[in-house]
Amino acid sequence: MRRPIIGALAATALAAAAAIAPALPAHAAGPRLIAQIVQQSMWSTGYGANVNLSNSGDAASTGWTVEFDLPAGTTVSTSWSSTRTTAGNHVTFTNATYNGAVAPSGQTSFGFNAAGLGLPYNCTVNGAPCNGSATPSPSQSPSPSPSPSPSPSPSPSPSPTVTPTATPTATPTATPTATPTGTPGPLVDVANSAQLTAALAGAEAGQTIRLAPGEYHGAFATQRAGTASRPITLTGPRTAVLVNDGPAGDPPDCPVPTAGWDSGYGLWLSGAPYWNLTGFTVRDSKKGVVLDGSPHVVIDGLYVHHTEEEGVHFRRSSADGVIRNSVVEYTGLVQPGYGEGVYLGSANSNWGCHGNSAGVDRSDRVLVENNRIGPYIAAEPIDVKEGTTGGIIRGNTFDGRGISGQNSADSWVDVKGIDYLIENNTGTFAAPGTFANGYETHNPATTPSFQNGCGNVWRGNSSDLGGVGAYAVKVTSPSSCAAHPNVVYASNTVRNAVSGLTNVPVTP
Repeated sequence: MRRPIIGALAATALAAAAAIAPALPAHAAGPRLIAQIVQQSMWSTGYGANVNLSNSGDAASTGWTVEFDLPAGTTVSTSWSSTRTTAGNHVTFTNATYNGAVAPSGQTSFGFNAAGLGLPYNCTVNGAPCNGSATPSPSQSPSPSPSPSPSPSPSPSPSPTVTPTATPTATPTATPTATPTGTPGPLVDVANSAQLTAALAGAEAGQTIRLAPGEYHGAFATQRAGTASRPITLTGPRTAVLVNDGPAGDPPDCPVPTAGWDSGYGLWLSGAPYWNLTGFTVRDSKKGVVLDGSPHVVIDGLYVHHTEEEGVHFRRSSADGVIRNSVVEYTGLVQPGYGEGVYLGSANSNWGCHGNSAGVDRSDRVLVENNRIGPYIAAEPIDVKEGTTGGIIRGNTFDGRGISGQNSADSWVDVKGIDYLIENNTGTFAAPGTFANGYETHNPATTPSFQNGCGNVWRGNSSDLGGVGAYAVKVTSPSSCAAHPNVVYASNTVRNAVSGLTNVPVTP
């Protein structure tokens, strides 16, 4: 369900800057794009916004360009689902490879974060005004409005329809890196498994690999790296489906892509930073998407389901990644205790293999945003492992049906990491399954030593424990975090709880 536009924003200059254009006289057949800028959040030094584009014409667009100016002192710091260029105070966004075609009456969107509070003006889309009215004064500023919690997606529908929100610089202070932007490189179209295998093996920085609809069977892996300015993109429609139905099993040593050996992973990035993975499906594999030593990877709009173990794993210090607008369901079909939906980091017992940062798996600052995770995630929908820090888990929908209770899996999110912000998520539980609490913390001891399970913040989360779960947020050992406590704000709500909101004092 698309996040509703903030009502208070309608009266602000930002909405006036990019309101829907008035009706125009009859015209020749063609696309007519309208842009609307919608503030999603605001903080003391900036704000975040979505730019929603709709096509009121009678032909599909083949691409779009949105441009506007910003007043002195305000810049665009990050953006996603677009390619951004800046010249002075003038900012230009062009479509990504997967969202340029907008059908008549169709919509698409991209987003940005601004450093500074100045508002866009002189907005145009494909050279025409974003609206037919006067633009606002650059001195006007938006009014802060809280982002509402998203409504649960119907299940088991595979298609997420939520809109990305911006990343506020709230506690914790570390902010995950957003989608890399840069100049698009060459396009490689693939239509079968052999072509995909070759494209992954030979991928170059800035390249886009585009999947045609169809099933791709094989062991798909890459060790090719993009760059911050020239990420590599693998994109395709939901009907482009990656399947690894071959042999599986780890080799004697720590797993790396090896000729003649099939990991069983649906898609494996190993030592492959700066990739964008958008739109396609991964299913019927041992693991869904595995990132090893691959920081700055953005997963946007994937559908991962029916895996023997976990759905998506950020591993071996795959830091500063993003997973948003995706659906993960039906995991742990063979090993329920290892069937996490999204897995951040590694257990310290596996640091000997996956601890590639001074002996620790530092898959830090991962942004998990606006996904539907569940039903039938056999382990936790999200498992945050010890030694990781500074991530954000926001705007997700957790469907707890099917949580197995195996390997201590009995909550939506188990946080063993440090300084995570967990906000505006919606969680529900109903039979079948084993369910103890909505969110839990744990404090495993590690070498080197960390304040594991401490300093995490919950706010604005909505929890329905189905009359089974005890607490929405259960802090397992408050005394273990006396120097760096976990914080549960009163903005969290709970229904159908055996015990209540939390077992620690609530912060107003």
